[in-house]
Amino acid sequence: MKRLVLVLALVLVLFLAVLYWMGSGAAGDFWEEGVAAQTPRSAERVSTRAADQTEAAREIGVARPKQILFGDLHVHSTFSPDAFGMALPAAGGSGAKPISHACDFARHCAALDFWSINDHAVALTPWKWAQTVDAIRACDAIAGGGADPDVTPFLGWEWTQIGLTPDNHYGHKNVVFRNLDAVPDRPISAASPVGDDGILDAPPPFLMGLLGLANPSSDNFDSLKFMRDMLTFERCPEGVPVREQAPGCNDAVATPAELYARLDDWGFESIVIPHGTTWGAYTPQGSAWDKQLEGAMHDPERQTLIEVFSGHGNSEEYRDWRAVVFDADGQPRCPEPSAGFLPSCWRAGELIEARCLAAEESEADCASRAAEARRNYVEADLAGHLTVPGSTKGDWLDSNQCTDCFQPSFNYRPASSVQYIMALRNFDDPDRPRRFAFGFMASSDNHTGRPGTGFKEYDRLEMTEARIARAFRIIGLGAEVREEETPRSRTNAEIPDDYPLFARSEQERASSFFLTGGLIATHAEGRGRDAIWEAMDRKEVYGTSGPRILLWFDLLNPGGSSARTAPMGSEVALAEAPIFQARAIGSFEQKPGCPEESLRALGPENLEAICGGQCDHPSDVRRPISRIEVVRIRPQDRPDEPVAELIEDPWRVFECDGDPAGCTATWSDPEFAGSKRDALYYVRAIEAPSEAVGADALACTRDAEGRCLRVDACMDRPDADDCLAETEERAWSSPIFVEHRAS
Repeated sequence: MKRLVLVLALVLVLFLAVLYWMGSGAAGDFWEEGVAAQTPRSAERVSTRAADQTEAAREIGVARPKQILFGDLHVHSTFSPDAFGMALPAAGGSGAKPISHACDFARHCAALDFWSINDHAVALTPWKWAQTVDAIRACDAIAGGGADPDVTPFLGWEWTQIGLTPDNHYGHKNVVFRNLDAVPDRPISAASPVGDDGILDAPPPFLMGLLGLANPSSDNFDSLKFMRDMLTFERCPEGVPVREQAPGCNDAVATPAELYARLDDWGFESIVIPHGTTWGAYTPQGSAWDKQLEGAMHDPERQTLIEVFSGHGNSEEYRDWRAVVFDADGQPRCPEPSAGFLPSCWRAGELIEARCLAAEESEADCASRAAEARRNYVEADLAGHLTVPGSTKGDWLDSNQCTDCFQPSFNYRPASSVQYIMALRNFDDPDRPRRFAFGFMASSDNHTGRPGTGFKEYDRLEMTEARIARAFRIIGLGAEVREEETPRSRTNAEIPDDYPLFARSEQERASSFFLTGGLIATHAEGRGRDAIWEAMDRKEVYGTSGPRILLWFDLLNPGGSSARTAPMGSEVALAEAPIFQARAIGSFEQKPGCPEESLRALGPENLEAICGGQCDHPSDVRRPISRIEVVRIRPQDRPDEPVAELIEDPWRVFECDGDPAGCTATWSDPEFAGSKRDALYYVRAIEAPSEAVGADALACTRDAEGRCLRVDACMDRPDADDCLAETEERAWSSPIFVEHRAS
């Protein structure tokens, strides 16, 4: 008996040791940053593109054109948790997408001029951060560095803040650094509103080991190592200057003000770029950007650009409807439908009322249940869809979506749109009201190590984030949980606790809204790092929805300025009517496949694995520009002035004749001098219609009144279906800010 007990004890000890070994991550491997191809793009290919651009600019009347350089300042490798989950082969992914992979894609697939890495800071443990810095420096060395590199890589991270309420939600911001020689020892992550210290506690290794035992595979072991590494990332102590912190701690802050203070402490030149401002998958209903003009929540020296468009959709346009409204006591209420907008809370009432009537309950009782369903939805916020048991993503039709926006982000939040942000003023100091003066840019927000994915519209599951919901479903973090339909709604407290994390927000439905992403363009004096940075510092930048549209936007009478014109991004003071000119040239049509140079640099196997067999491969035929639209915004002149009246979109429209050589528009604002108001102006250059991945995310079938009857969502299509639909690709200039100067 003693021998049996001893044997059992030894077996138990061995079992616990194995559990601990697996749960500690020792059985898995880190996915390293890899080694980029050592062949840069040829100088001939780079110079040919520059010459083509200069010739096109001069033909349309630009006398001394700067170089227009295209980049992507929002790129994730598999050092980011969501990118790692999507890449797992067991979840349908194709394996690691390291930073070296991104370097190769930027150079040989997308043929970009610059890009940055922006992995989520919360997962950038000391080992990953060191790998990130080394990989970006290696990419820079291969590219040649100096004043004439084939590509310029920038170092950065994403500060990924998500609040639980509109009051504590500030959203996501990318931090990008100018130089690579001296950089912070650690990134700065976002502290969550959940918990005392904002960092999730790691489950004990024994418990995590059970996960490994349940699925003893290399994928699972790698996942456990990734999770263990991230969740045991110890928080830095508060109140200690950044340069005096112990090495390897997680420096997490809860607000933008704290982020800017930390960046000031480090002292390295950087910019902070907000993005995904209207993306409703993580933004609480009722969120607005007004609070980010208060006190130190905005740093006008660092937070200078804003992302208008990405692979998560368009965040530009303002609409005067809301998904939720608040009463005098601050309690959320469900608004009624308005023209072109169906609130999801209202749809919850429709679903419950229809079920109730089908169960042959009285009309009065069913109307009461519908009202109850609307209350339950708004009180559950991002989990509102779960208050209607048994509902599917198709049941929600096009509710909470901007149905007349260009490729909008999911569950659109208008009070966080770029137009709304640009119309705001803060009057805490009446003598010096504050406003945002952002330049406009776009990028991809790609999570597969592929900067600049918008050069061609292909391979939806690899070139967009469309596979994310499916990946989370496979690894057990998210799914559409099928339940029995009931004729009564339930409260947030009654939603089962065992719902997977990502099923609590509408990740399945959101997956239909992913796009290939956009680009930032700079008007730069040269190709080097300093020239690109100085263009961004001047805000002489614009964004595109993916194609390489050429765009110029100038003020022709900048007044006291010594310059004859003032370009996009400029801030001037005038008493007279401003006179503007915009010029736009469409992007080149793409040829299939890749240039021979890309094949030689990467080889057939890597060309397929990294580029998906397709590259930026322009023909000599340009797409026509169909029109140029002008938007005028006059920022608030008094506290609480209604924003809808201040945004004129479009304010002017200039139809183009379809000439491939481009389109020019010139105009003035005769109302400006007598208005006594400041104004800002920007332009959109619209290309002729073409097909794009995910351009009609839900593909609604509509009745005569325009109401959505059923959807054919991209997420429900077969994997091989790229969900192509006709759209109008475009470029957004940075604004020109005109302060009214009394005569």
